[in-house]
Amino acid sequence: MSDLTGLSLKAALDGLAKGDFSSEEITSAHLDAIRASRPLNAYVVETPHKAIEMAKASDARRKAGEAGPLEGAPLGVKDLFCTEGVQSTAGSMILREFRPAYESTVTSQLWRDGAVMLGKLNMDEFAMGSSNETSAWGPVANPWRVEGSNANLTPGGSSGGSAAAVAADLCLGATATDTGGSIRQPAAFTGTVGIKPTYGRCSRWGIVAFASSLDQAGPMARSVEDAAILLKSMSGHDPKDSTSLPVEVPDFPAFVGKSVKGLRVGIPKEYRVDGMPAEIEKLWEQGIAWLKEAGCEIVEVSLPHTRYALPAYYIIAPAEASSNLARYDGMRYGLRVDGQNLTDTYEKTRAEGFGAEVKRRILIGTYVLSAGYYDAYYLKALKVRARIAEDFDKAWEKVDALLTPTAPSAAFALGEKSDDPVAMYLNDIFTVTVNLAGLPGMSIPAGLDANGLPLGLQLIGRNLDEGTLFSLGGAIEKAADFKAKPKKWW
Repeated sequence: MSDLTGLSLKAALDGLAKGDFSSEEITSAHLDAIRASRPLNAYVVETPHKAIEMAKASDARRKAGEAGPLEGAPLGVKDLFCTEGVQSTAGSMILREFRPAYESTVTSQLWRDGAVMLGKLNMDEFAMGSSNETSAWGPVANPWRVEGSNANLTPGGSSGGSAAAVAADLCLGATATDTGGSIRQPAAFTGTVGIKPTYGRCSRWGIVAFASSLDQAGPMARSVEDAAILLKSMSGHDPKDSTSLPVEVPDFPAFVGKSVKGLRVGIPKEYRVDGMPAEIEKLWEQGIAWLKEAGCEIVEVSLPHTRYALPAYYIIAPAEASSNLARYDGMRYGLRVDGQNLTDTYEKTRAEGFGAEVKRRILIGTYVLSAGYYDAYYLKALKVRARIAEDFDKAWEKVDALLTPTAPSAAFALGEKSDDPVAMYLNDIFTVTVNLAGLPGMSIPAGLDANGLPLGLQLIGRNLDEGTLFSLGGAIEKAADFKAKPKKWW
């Protein structure tokens, strides 16, 4: 087989099972592709020696008849996941020398099932960003470009490295995290599939925290089926994470291809926002038509508190971040800049170690938690969050899932919005409600805009009902027949 990197995860696993090629062969092919892709800046740490060792061990297990569900599949890992003995920086200078002595639960489960680690993927610093421009290691370039242009576009954020690596065939799939849209928006920008599962479906243990009540791990992949395969391995109860749900892991791949006839799909009227590009509106209508053709009943629903989601999110997330990031003080691990006394050491370490966006969010979070403002901002935001969750609960009385656009635009140019935080935050307008309510959400590539850039549709489901999303996502994927790939320029 000539192009091993162009296979889907499912096709690669089938080929490995049949003996068409070995894990060492497909891993070597990906390592060659990564070496040739450095202009993309998708990987911040490459682990070729570890990858080949893992691949050889995988081939030995398969030969011995002990193959796991992901046996031999080379994957990329977002640099927010702690990997034992391998640099884990969360995209920040403050952790540039941090090599954990432990493995995150999610990645340990992938290795348990036979997967191979290719390296660590670039990301916005501490997952704070929508364009992968806040990374201490520089921005990731989207493999896609506007037709006839050489300008680099954002792959989205914060999981920009994961999205770019999957789109550019630099791994068969990747781990990612989603706090306000950081899996789904990059998936839409790169023509890939991304799912944020129900809060608590995947363990957060060993994942560097941004906002603990919102963060959730999930996969990025090239197809709905690939995402289902990965999520099955990533999920499961973990006693080390108090928010991990003690529930059985369904056979997610079995839902892909199931009939969706009779399912009721809601269209929230509040998601038709002013100034939404006509192309996004048209794609949404096309998605509705596809689901109707597949036998779904389309129902208009109302989520009246949606308009307050962004302001509530940008109070709650920075508040939790300011608390979580207090641990980076130069005393225990990570960067240390010695000062004249303890306070001076704290100040100098944090000033040098954190980037501008992280500092901005820490300041906002500290402000909204401070005496005199806590009630006015933080408590009010928590009340809004509860109303948003209630809106969804009422919607589930009428429908089985919701269909919306994933992002308000296609990928934009690097640097285009980096000087305007509010414009950048508006990228999360269709995604943050899902995190605030703890629900599962999935982005599926569904078409191209006038510039030849991918656009995504978002499905939102009930708590712990990822299965319905995989069935509906499979139906959209089949109808859209999205086969476009970025033209190689790197």
